[in-house]
Amino acid sequence: MFALVDCNNFYASCERLFQPWLKDKPIVVLSNNDGCVIARSNEVKKYVPMGAVAHKYKQVFEQNKVNVFSSNFALYGDLSNRVMNNLRVFTPDIEIYSIDEAFLKFEGFEDYNLQEYGVKMRDTVNKNVGIPVSIGFAPTKALCKVANRVAKKFPEKTNGSYVIDTEDKRVKALKWLAIEDVWGIGRKIAAKLRAIGIKNAFEFTQLHDSYVRREFSVVGLRLKHELEGKSRLDLDEVASKKSIATTRSFKNDITDINELRERISTYAVLCAEKLRKQKSDCNLITVFILTNRFKKDKPQYYKSITINLPYASSSSITLSKYAIKALLAIYKKGYHFKKGGVIINGITPQATKQINLFVNENPKHVNLMKSIDTINSNLGVSKVKLGSQDLGRTWKMRQERLSKRYTTNWNELLEVE
Repeated sequence: MFALVDCNNFYASCERLFQPWLKDKPIVVLSNNDGCVIARSNEVKKYVPMGAVAHKYKQVFEQNKVNVFSSNFALYGDLSNRVMNNLRVFTPDIEIYSIDEAFLKFEGFEDYNLQEYGVKMRDTVNKNVGIPVSIGFAPTKALCKVANRVAKKFPEKTNGSYVIDTEDKRVKALKWLAIEDVWGIGRKIAAKLRAIGIKNAFEFTQLHDSYVRREFSVVGLRLKHELEGKSRLDLDEVASKKSIATTRSFKNDITDINELRERISTYAVLCAEKLRKQKSDCNLITVFILTNRFKKDKPQYYKSITINLPYASSSSITLSKYAIKALLAIYKKGYHFKKGGVIINGITPQATKQINLFVNENPKHVNLMKSIDTINSNLGVSKVKLGSQDLGRTWKMRQERLSKRYTTNWNELLEVE
């Protein structure tokens, strides 16, 4: 059996944990730079859609006394780790699916009452972390999603835990679930299915395999089998990223090559830091720059270039050097650039680094990067930078409604009087 554990209104629950007066109050959480709504409590879902542009809904927020917060990812990430660590007590087989969801696999639990076990898991997380969760058990991952939805929709009847362990339960749940709410079925596919009379998940499972594969590929067929109770998906292992990107829109349009060079160098350094965290090197680096397409009165330009590194590297010095080289190859004078970015590919583990017979990186880079990472990690900000970076410049998101980082910053710990 599998289980899906999903934190209820996770971002809102994180804010409520340290501000209990927010219980049952409407809450929305905004994206980076306070752009749009990325999370909502149940109280606001009827009048604030997901993705709503914050400034356009300012009046709605005020009229309905909505509590608006900037994304506090330091707090959310720490509380997510605490939830996941509590879940590991119940089974070692866990796949962290997202910041607020995890799949668990239960082998050898045939004699357990999974309904009660789920309630115990829910109570443990709530007691140790304070975050409410819903749990759905089923023979497949897709059915777990369905069971979890039932547990979340009917908390009084299910006590936050629901098990699909019989054919009757499976059929009843699939007939209840609208086709557009099925895991893996997007709006376009849902519209296509409704056009042929498929309104719920059960009707989808009644389609012939050959038709599903022809119209919705092998992925759609796999989903159909999962909903039928035939397991086709196992837990995924955590894998290193296949590409890493750092892209930003500039605060103001940039025309000066030196200012552009500083930005691209900084983005390359950020990519290198991410590489070193996962103990990897890269072999390819891509740089792009583009103008503001919304300014019709200005000439438009977009260009990107990919460079092969002479050796695999995660050194900030090396990546910055070749990123600047790439920038100079595509830069054109006279344009007002609004965005730029660095993308690294060809990622390989440092442990299997291929040595070049003729040219290799300065071996001193390895220890130097370790020292820089240690200093910057201890001080909390990038105190040590390359000469190609602006030493007095830091990139800061607009977070006008940011709550305290109660669990990750000594200066913002909860005060008890």
